Amino acid sequence: MRVLATGTTGQLVTSLREVAAGSRDVELFAIGRPEFDLTRPIPMREAIIAARPDIVISAAAYTSVDRAEDEPALARAVNVMGAACVAEAAASLDIPVIHLSSDYVFSGDDRTPRREDDETGPRTVYGATKLAGEEAVASITARHIILRTSWVYSPFGTNFVKTMLRLASAQERLSVVSDQYGNPTSALDVAAAILLIATQPRQDRFGTYHLTGTGESNWSGFARHVLAVSRHHGGPSAIVDDIATADYPTKAQRPRDSRLCTNKFAGTFGWRLPDWQTSTETVVARILTPGRAAVDASEVYETARKLRG
Repeated sequence: MRVLATGTTGQLVTSLREVAAGSRDVELFAIGRPEFDLTRPIPMREAIIAARPDIVISAAAYTSVDRAEDEPALARAVNVMGAACVAEAAASLDIPVIHLSSDYVFSGDDRTPRREDDETGPRTVYGATKLAGEEAVASITARHIILRTSWVYSPFGTNFVKTMLRLASAQERLSVVSDQYGNPTSALDVAAAILLIATQPRQDRFGTYHLTGTGESNWSGFARHVLAVSRHHGGPSAIVDDIATADYPTKAQRPRDSRLCTNKFAGTFGWRLPDWQTSTETVVARILTPGRAAVDASEVYETARKLRG
């Protein structure tokens, strides 16, 4: 199956490339800037149509949560109009589109894990544009799978796990927020799930799903686990001190509780992503141990296949 992914440098697309290398089921190719630009709809749509894929993964996005508060027009151009154009191209080819979205579509005020049909209420420009992008995709083509995920980390790019390891290499103590809760999620696991979904795009499976690592944490608990694993592998470690959200102000308001309920995904596809602690161990070991790439790509995909049954 020919799978096209939008974007070339993000955590998810980089993970898709690695996991696809361990898959016997898909041929993945990615397109990105300068040839493919989400702010240039017509060339972008033409590039997708010319590629003639069997399915499109709409992964490219504007993801700088704080900067989006100062660049709302650009965030909207990428996350809404860009997503719409990808969906239009897929619809013109009569192929499915898998669109990636975020926990930020919810306010974060509720104290129970959010389900797909719960009321949304984004508090940030980023969240509002991701929600509008979902709505655009769903209105353009019925052949869509929208995947909301959260707290994404990987061996690639900039993310919480890599930041904790970097800070721990220079500081003995780290202050980390303890009153925000969510589901840490490995981009490698999400990539494996996406590629498995792509091979079975049945009509009765289209819709919106939450897809996160199994289990939950707060940021300081996540940090402690990352650094404990790092210490086990001979990497940097530090003492983690709990602080409140008020002690770490940011331009964009972070959700206090962005936990997502993944029961719908599990009920439809028959499996869940691995627990976040195990996946964190895989990613930290990968960061600290050169040469694990090929092994991880194959293992992650085969683990997902076994979970699927």
